[in-house]
Formats: sequence, structure tokens, C-alpha cells
Amino acid sequence: MKPVWLLMLGCLLFSGTTQAASKVEIDIYVQEALAELYKQSPGARELTARAKGILVFPKVYKAGFWVGGEYGEGALRIGGSNVKYYNIAAASLGLQLGAQIKSQVILFMTDQSLQKFRSSEGWEAGVDGSVAIATFGAGGEIDTQTAQQPIIGFIFSNKGLMYNLTIEGSKITPIKR
Repeated sequence: MKPVWLLMLGCLLFSGTTQAASKVEIDIYVQEALAELYKQSPGARELTARAKGILVFPKVYKAGFWVGGEYGEGALRIGGSNVKYYNIAAASLGLQLGAQIKSQVILFMTDQSLQKFRSSEGWEAGVDGSVAIATFGAGGEIDTQTAQQPIIGFIFSNKGLMYNLTIEGSKITPIKR
């Protein structure tokens, strides 16, 4: 009986936050998330300028009470324009308690990594492509080893009580907007 109750609690936690955003809302949130990323790390601006594609999830909601889940909507930017919309979702089991909202940005640094992502109908981080998580050093600079990877991920603006710097296991699926 307890797991069913927990699942219902999880559904209630996400019911207010997982309403589909409109194309206009996503576009605005994407711009705001990129501005926040550049503010936190000047090195991120340089990397995004070199990226072949930028996948931005401005608001990823995560909650858990033994059973956890996360969900967010965002856009793939190529050449400064949003070209397609996606959602990101993940589920987890284990010791967890809390909720958070975060922003995630995934940079496809090579034509090959971007093409592999775009040709999939459901891309899973860690399975379909390994994402090197960038960490901010002194002055917001990014580790040079990370900066040379074909796919680079940023997780920032963590707000809430749960902390988890990973994209691995997240399923990314195209949505119509």
C-alpha cells in the first residue's frame, strides 16, 4: 500500500509543474536560462559560440520521496534560432527526499554528435551519448578537458532541497510546439 501512496504523492507534486508550456513561453525561458548561464560562467559563452547545437531545458522540476522523477521542456537552438522542441524526463528509486528546479544546457560540439541526437526519436543521456558535465572553476572558467568533449552539459540555478548533478539516464523526446 505504501508504494501506491508514494506514487500518488509524486503525481501531486508534478501536477502543477508539468503543464505543457507554449512555444512562446519556452522561447522566453530558453533566452533567460542562457543569460543566467553566461552570467555564471563567461567560459560558457565561448563554448556555446562554438557549439553546433544547443539544447536548453530552462526549468527541470525534480521531486522525490523514495520514488523520484523529473520533467522539463526546452528547445534545440541551431544558429541562434530554436529549431525543435523537446522534453526531458527521468525516474529514480532509492534514498531521496525533496524537490528542486534547475536549468540544463547540453552543447553538441561536433556535427556527428548533433546529427546522432537529431536523428533519434528518443535520446537517452549516457546510452545514446555520454555527456561531460561542466563544472565552474575560479572566475567561471570551465575545465579544459571537459571543453574538448563532443557533448558538454551544464546544470545550474539549483533551487530547492535536493541536489544531483547528473543528466545520465534522462530521456529526451521531441514534442510538437
